[in-house]
Amino acid sequence: MNNFPIGIFDSGVGGLSVWIEIDKLLPCESVVYFADNANCPYGEKSQNAVIAHSEKAVRFLIEKQCKLIVIACNTATSMAVDFIRNTFDIPVIGIVPAIKPAAINSMTGVIAILATKGTLNSRKFNETKREFSKNTEIISFDANDLVEIVENGLQGTEQAENVLRKYLLPMLQKNVDRLVLGCTHFPFLIDDIKKITGDSIILDNPAPAIAKRTEYIIHREGIAAMSGNVRQISFYSSGNIDTLKKMVKNIKNENTLLFSQLK
Repeated sequence: MNNFPIGIFDSGVGGLSVWIEIDKLLPCESVVYFADNANCPYGEKSQNAVIAHSEKAVRFLIEKQCKLIVIACNTATSMAVDFIRNTFDIPVIGIVPAIKPAAINSMTGVIAILATKGTLNSRKFNETKREFSKNTEIISFDANDLVEIVENGLQGTEQAENVLRKYLLPMLQKNVDRLVLGCTHFPFLIDDIKKITGDSIILDNPAPAIAKRTEYIIHREGIAAMSGNVRQISFYSSGNIDTLKKMVKNIKNENTLLFSQLK
């Protein structure tokens, strides 16, 4: 079982920001990545719909013999992680917006969060927000349109800059000094964000912490890949695979990468 893959799923390409960090930290591990872009975005869907899509994704990854599941989607984590953990006998790692480190390290006492409606309306998110809003002003933005920007490969375009400005300019006016990237798609917009904010706002990306948690869990469970493992990295898409393939190859162009579009 040690050499079985880690399973990662997201509503689309956003979870690749988590895969990047896992790949850096665990270069011997095989990975199966599932992008449910036929149903993307999750952020506008009901909780029942998100649970159903998440369950289907996890069943697919288990069929691929994955030894651990990373839910690389904030909305799926906030709405479905409890169901997934209660349904499947497999280690499951979720992702939540990095409110805690942003609030603790803010110098101005004002932080902002870019996320989707599904995440912002979830119980888990609002419990965390209440906990840390006692001494910190937390400003939330429903930025589902930014998911579409990334899914369509529009980073670095004028369209991306125009959409970002409507969120970032109010933050600058309110003296925000830390911005929580509350969707795994948003790290792919970091360069676009910095063109507008410069160094005035620090970005909190939870992906490195998720990679560290993954490393901890596989060692705790005794399922880390064994020395000499010949790893395999596979990517599956429930919809059009072109954007996924392009983004992956921009990150790591290896001949060993496998891509499949599900019918």
